[in-house]
Amino acid sequence: MRIIIAGAGDVGFHLAKLLAYEEQDIILIDMDGDRLRQAASNLDVSTIKGSSTSYSVLEEADVANADLLIAVTSSEETNITTTIIGKHLGAKKTIARIQNVEYLLNKEKLNLADLGIDEIISPESLAAKEIKRLLKEIALTDTFDFDEGRLSLVGVTVDENSKLKDKTLIEAAHLNPNQNFVTVAILRDSQTIIPHGDNKFIEGDHAYFIAQPNGIDTVLELSGKRKQEIKNIMILGGSKVGFHAAKRLSRKFNVKLIERDREKCHELADQLKDVMVICGDGRDVDLLQEEAIEEMDAFIAVTGNSETNIISCLVAKNNNVKKTISLVENIDYIHLSQNIGVDTMINKKLIAANFIFRYIRKGDVISLTSIHGVDAEILEFIVKAGSKITTREIKELDFPKGAIIGGVVRNGVGYTTMGDFQFRPKDRAVVLCRPECIHDVEEFFK
Repeated sequence: MRIIIAGAGDVGFHLAKLLAYEEQDIILIDMDGDRLRQAASNLDVSTIKGSSTSYSVLEEADVANADLLIAVTSSEETNITTTIIGKHLGAKKTIARIQNVEYLLNKEKLNLADLGIDEIISPESLAAKEIKRLLKEIALTDTFDFDEGRLSLVGVTVDENSKLKDKTLIEAAHLNPNQNFVTVAILRDSQTIIPHGDNKFIEGDHAYFIAQPNGIDTVLELSGKRKQEIKNIMILGGSKVGFHAAKRLSRKFNVKLIERDREKCHELADQLKDVMVICGDGRDVDLLQEEAIEEMDAFIAVTGNSETNIISCLVAKNNNVKKTISLVENIDYIHLSQNIGVDTMINKKLIAANFIFRYIRKGDVISLTSIHGVDAEILEFIVKAGSKITTREIKELDFPKGAIIGGVVRNGVGYTTMGDFQFRPKDRAVVLCRPECIHDVEEFFK
């Protein structure tokens, strides 16, 4: 595929990094020469310095033969203009990053496709959606449903109370006689392990499983956790992410939002009728305690300052808040979350890049997600008739070592998959794999 990425910031760079593992023809456009030099020295990409709204620049990038044009600069106007011009010059598919979510809410009325914009994404809206997903179950560090929950990805920390502690995967399998979950990844000291039978769970690990609906309870029981209901949530920061998160969460939970800008507080109070908006500095521990932080089930810090978000989450943890989520600008911080005490760190640009990435996948990929801090992707494929994955049992396939098949949804029922399982057409397969293995995995599903 010929892919043009307009914008070499965090979103564009991360997208290019994901694609660099594959045989893609990538052209990166940006006005900033330093960004382009950094990308060229670290990634296998071509670079063009200039504005992506320039006809000559797009012509130099050979946009007429582009399979995909992705505009992810920091300027909404530039992104919209780039995709419209690029589409009219021959780009097959276009994606624009936007900030105004009114475009998302009204994209059918606006007929954006007629203008030349095939898809729009809002990192802020996606981040809010991710926060809601992460709050599905307090005891889990991560959760993602496949085919409406017929299979789920779940993550837990292995602590001193866990029955999994110091057990190998083979030994852990004996604790799971119903075979209703499969271990697919272990995050240890910021290193991702694709586990096999002799790998051992140790205290402090973040372990990830693909589970059938009844397998989630088994995972919680073996990890020494119990289901806990969420009622009260505190959000620090009236940013766009904070606003969208509060709007989504207030439909189901009691939400308090703290914002220090008085004018913004009035705006938020007018727009968020079901949210208690408090004007004050969330870095003030006394204020947090006055607002009963110890009664909160979850604390979400989404100010524009990563350090403020991290520290306030640690304050929340010190006040016995069960679940903390911190928004960070630096992607490198995400790998530190398990070591410093914040339950989950998210980066809106990384979330946006991963969302866009699904448009580049081969085979019938119907969903793609990443696990925060884990160097791997989770893909859900629809199995095609005659594809390589259907030819033999799993144990007889030369499946990449850096990937693991976690489960399948067949005829509306989710199953975990063992070595003697053989796929059939129309199955929905869930696979975890390292970025460098994605191309090899896709070959099994083409």
